[in-house]
Amino acid sequence: MSVTPRWSRKKPHFPLLALLFLVFITSSILYNEFRIQQIHGSPDHGSASSTQRTSFAFVKPNLPNGASEVLDRFRSCNSTKSYSGKKIRWADPDAESGRRRSTRQESCDVFSGKWVFDNQSYPLYQESDCPYMSDQLACHKHGRSDLQYQYWRWQPHNCNLKRWNVYEMWEKLRGKRLMFVGDSLNRGQWISMVCLLQSVIPADKKSMTPNAQLTIFRAEEYNATVEFLWAPLLVESNSDDPVNHRLAERIIRPDSVLKHSSQWEHADILIFNSYLWWRQGPVKLLWSSEENGACEELDGVGAMELAMGAWADWVASKVNPRKKRVFFVTMSPTHFWSQEWEPGSEGNCHNQMRPITTEGYWGSGSDLPTMRMVDKVLSRLGSKVSVINITQLSEYRKDGHPSIYRKFWETLSPQQLANPASYSDCIHWCLPGVPDVWNELIFHFL
Repeated sequence: MSVTPRWSRKKPHFPLLALLFLVFITSSILYNEFRIQQIHGSPDHGSASSTQRTSFAFVKPNLPNGASEVLDRFRSCNSTKSYSGKKIRWADPDAESGRRRSTRQESCDVFSGKWVFDNQSYPLYQESDCPYMSDQLACHKHGRSDLQYQYWRWQPHNCNLKRWNVYEMWEKLRGKRLMFVGDSLNRGQWISMVCLLQSVIPADKKSMTPNAQLTIFRAEEYNATVEFLWAPLLVESNSDDPVNHRLAERIIRPDSVLKHSSQWEHADILIFNSYLWWRQGPVKLLWSSEENGACEELDGVGAMELAMGAWADWVASKVNPRKKRVFFVTMSPTHFWSQEWEPGSEGNCHNQMRPITTEGYWGSGSDLPTMRMVDKVLSRLGSKVSVINITQLSEYRKDGHPSIYRKFWETLSPQQLANPASYSDCIHWCLPGVPDVWNELIFHFL
């Protein structure tokens, strides 16, 4: 099944009858495709077929001085028009050899397995022992009494995941910058990594330096940093402020990661993610070459494909795998509908205390068209990127979310606490918990 954009087109110059016929055929295709997506639980991602378009323009991304103005939260579109069909022409990492490299095959698929209850080895740290813990993820502190979510170990089917060793990890990081780049889910994974690492560093030899968009944990003894860069859409956007980003209109520069790459390009190990923010409705595109502030509009998965292309161009052009490690973490699933794992129920992740045991379970919190698009992009990058496929293993963990046991800006009121159907956080993850396993996977591949 093709997953290429089919949303809007250049105005054709056909006679009226031919135009009406084309509109009828196109509407029928879009309607049928929409119904298929409803059946498969992905209602907001219209896919499109490039075979319907006779021509489209390619855009070279990441051109220095490509945009005349900074795109920030105060910027708006002067006007909005239909998507023109522009595509990102990103550098081919294998152009010189004339063929694609296949990604390295592991002898065992560590992403395929099951969760095993293990209260001897887990958790790998205590929530109260990590001074850098986020109130949004500190579920026990905010009232969650059942702690089973902390005691599950990921067990691949036919091999063992390398066990976490904090001293070995620090040796891998000695003299290096490890940077997480992405949204709040990636920030949660960064907090997990800091909590996993910080306990063996003396208090006077470690520090946390918040700097708005970029936050840095330093360990002097190892001359190493573990950093988080807020870049939820990878490319430049009007949501790049780490605090004030709840905007009615989401605007991106689909052809530029230069604003963010200027901060991440000197890191030795990079861990990227992007997914959740693309599922919040149509996205406005403000191309770097646009001088009049006119935006185009595109659905989330189409806009994400453009952004992934600009990001992939940077990776293909700038990354030497012998000197820099790049990881891409796949989508983190949500668990908003308990009827998906317990037919007939009407809840969400609230009061869920055990993982799903049905092997191969998929819910609507993971969008398969988006996964196919991301896989298509990453496969072209070959050995320049290592994929950390957290999606399936995290699908099982309906029990791992904060639900109402968290603080986000303000503590939930008694009325909100009494209404978990409306106020449960079924997106992020309690710590210690699922993101610790994501970091064990990073450790395994490093």
